[in-house]
Amino acid sequence: MHVPDGFINAPVSAVTGVVAAGAVAVSLRGARRELNERTAPLAGLVAAFIFAVQMLNFPVAAGTSGHLLGGALAAILVGPYTGVLCISVVLLMQGILFADGGLTALGVNVLDMGVVTTVVAYALFRGLLGVLPRTRRSVTAASFVAALVSVPAAACAFTLIYWIGGTTDIPIGKVFTAMVGVHVLIGIGEALITALTVGAVVAVRPDLVHGAKGLTAPLKLRVDGELVDAPAPEREPAPAAHRPTRGLWATGLVTALVLAGFVSFYASANPDGLEKVATDKGIDKEAKEHAAKDSPLADYGVKDVSNARLSGGLAGVIGVGATLVAGSGAFYVVSRRRRTQDEADTRTEEKV
Repeated sequence: MHVPDGFINAPVSAVTGVVAAGAVAVSLRGARRELNERTAPLAGLVAAFIFAVQMLNFPVAAGTSGHLLGGALAAILVGPYTGVLCISVVLLMQGILFADGGLTALGVNVLDMGVVTTVVAYALFRGLLGVLPRTRRSVTAASFVAALVSVPAAACAFTLIYWIGGTTDIPIGKVFTAMVGVHVLIGIGEALITALTVGAVVAVRPDLVHGAKGLTAPLKLRVDGELVDAPAPEREPAPAAHRPTRGLWATGLVTALVLAGFVSFYASANPDGLEKVATDKGIDKEAKEHAAKDSPLADYGVKDVSNARLSGGLAGVIGVGATLVAGSGAFYVVSRRRRTQDEADTRTEEKV
């Protein structure tokens, strides 16, 4: 759903850019409460993983494909504020390096794919957890529903923005029906990917999943047909704050590299939901060439590498690496600001 240059007029693009910048500024402040020096590298990994999975377009209907948006996944794993920042980093890397998503439309994309998906998904996720039992299965189920709803919500947001500032005269009802219809189908793929990923992490390290905080349901055993609490282990595990995260980080990185560097070659070549709707309804009549169209990585291939498999694989690996470095660096700075603020607050309290 990367909106290219030319779909939305300049004034509305500028306004959405300002709104998106404000949302990122708020998220930077909010992320200080979600991040620390231990979780910042994991947030960078989440951004890199989302970049990799977005390369895996999956077929959803005749001649149409979809890909992960990632707002729900990021919000549940690392928190809603950090989630907005994760998607923003991904979109920035894609726009600058790979000519994917217009640069003048960056604000539209951040607002639509980052803010709307994250806010809608996390609000629904927390609401569902409020009525469901506090179990790992509930976290996974809530993740599925939240991700499913977040995609058509983003389609509705794009339709609203297009209604206000679209550059072509297309009946808005037709745009709404087409966008929501295809993105409900894409939402199923989003939900499956999100639930599988969240479920996998919750199964091994629930302490690292922001949305699973407070998940304290004891392990149950079935005895004579009844569920009873399992006996406590003889040796208590290390406190969550001190348990190493290197294993999970390495596993996640290898997975992202394999997805982007190898599996992406087998992704669907069909246009995604927005591209298909734009072509069918004429939204793309005023589309403009991307300012970074001559980038050596444009269209997710390495310039002058003739082998398509090698070119796409190298581009994917470079993208994962660039997103990981940019995201981890930004999140580390945010976490350091939190630590500095905490130390300042401590000194103030000691003086008092």
